[in-house]
Amino acid sequence: MITGRVQKQLSRMSAALRRPTESGQLWRQVLFFVPVPLPVLGVVALLVGGGLSAPGWTILLAGSVAVASLLLALMVQPTPLPEGLSAEASVRRSLHRFRQITGLRIALALTPVAVGAGASIAGGGLFPLLAALALAWPQLLLASPTFFTITRSRRAMEAWGTRAYLWAALAQPAPVEWPVVTALAERYRAWSLERGRRAEAAQEPEHKDGGATPPAETDQEGGASGAEADDGPDPSGAQAGLPDRLAVTSEEPAAEPSRIVPGFSGESSGSPTAPRSLPRQQRPGRRKNSTQRPGGSRPKQKN
Repeated sequence: MITGRVQKQLSRMSAALRRPTESGQLWRQVLFFVPVPLPVLGVVALLVGGGLSAPGWTILLAGSVAVASLLLALMVQPTPLPEGLSAEASVRRSLHRFRQITGLRIALALTPVAVGAGASIAGGGLFPLLAALALAWPQLLLASPTFFTITRSRRAMEAWGTRAYLWAALAQPAPVEWPVVTALAERYRAWSLERGRRAEAAQEPEHKDGGATPPAETDQEGGASGAEADDGPDPSGAQAGLPDRLAVTSEEPAAEPSRIVPGFSGESSGSPTAPRSLPRQQRPGRRKNSTQRPGGSRPKQKN
């Protein structure tokens, strides 16, 4: 009977861990920190030599911190939701506050572990750390999203009359991720892809060098191209600096500029051109005795 119940609980726990929802994400976050005190215990045991005895003040320090953190984890609840929230806003805020309270409870559970480790190293024994671990592991279980924890948090959020849709928020889909392992796996995957790309880029020049032409053929082709280049300058208009509309190939005769641009002489620029004489128009001479206006000149007035 007991074995069947244990197997049933383990199957339920594994199904909750694999569930791609917000509640499954919180379960994975909590269970990731459950084995964290074990490496700390092993390191401290190596440092103190495996002894258990320690001064009383170190045990009292570690125990008082563990008890205080346990009481805080039991008493601290999410703050109530403000009035007048819609259903969508209530879902978002209730999920956000439940995440905050879960992270706070995990931090409160790990605090006495750190204090107990320091007290054990200072006292030279493992008793302070063992006392802290005895009260720290139950806090991690209290931080898990069980029915009791979710119900208490929902009632605390509904203290001002606003309904908290916490169950609906925890049922929302979420990616299956672990707190630290997923980030490290993504970085390793990205590093391996980058390494593969660099290896492929390094292999490409080798393939190109393997398929290149022999040096003899390359020299012959280079000599032929050099002979073609040394045949002489191209007398076409493109090399003479003329525009494209005046440039012609070497096979065709160059067109005279006078045919293309009217008024432009076809002679070369080196031969001097005779100045063109312009006919000068003769101005009509003025008559010395111009005809007087009708009526004659006006007589000057006498003063």
